[in-house]
Amino acid sequence: MELVKWSIENKNEAKNFFREIFTKEPWNDDWSNEEQLENYIVDLTGNKNSLTLAYFDDDELVALAMGHIKHWYSATEYYIDELCVKTQLQGQGIGGKFISAIEEYLIKNDIRAIFLLTEKNVPAYHFYKKCGFQEHENNVAFGKLL
Repeated sequence: MELVKWSIENKNEAKNFFREIFTKEPWNDDWSNEEQLENYIVDLTGNKNSLTLAYFDDDELVALAMGHIKHWYSATEYYIDELCVKTQLQGQGIGGKFISAIEEYLIKNDIRAIFLLTEKNVPAYHFYKKCGFQEHENNVAFGKLL
């Protein structure tokens, strides 16, 4: 397995991989609007502090994390906006190995924390807990539809 840092030049590969995973169970997201998907992936991969990490088994892309670096007063942090493992490989330990590889990369680059959001009713919730992530009991996510 190999962890590779990607950039906006890899947006088409990221877009295809992302769509392949998140349009299926349990998410069933509708990414049929090509322009919306393009803009979303550019938002994640094309900014100054974007950090996209791809995980390969030989030449096959098996997992992807897209997020950004935030320089906070206590440490530099990696905010993961999207993390996905190839659907047919989920549940086989690839995700845990990917998280370990990400952590190793971050430590080498003096990034000391990872933050992410997920829903409690999807398998990812239990996966993150298994990988040692802790819920922040005092934090809440807010949103407002306009």
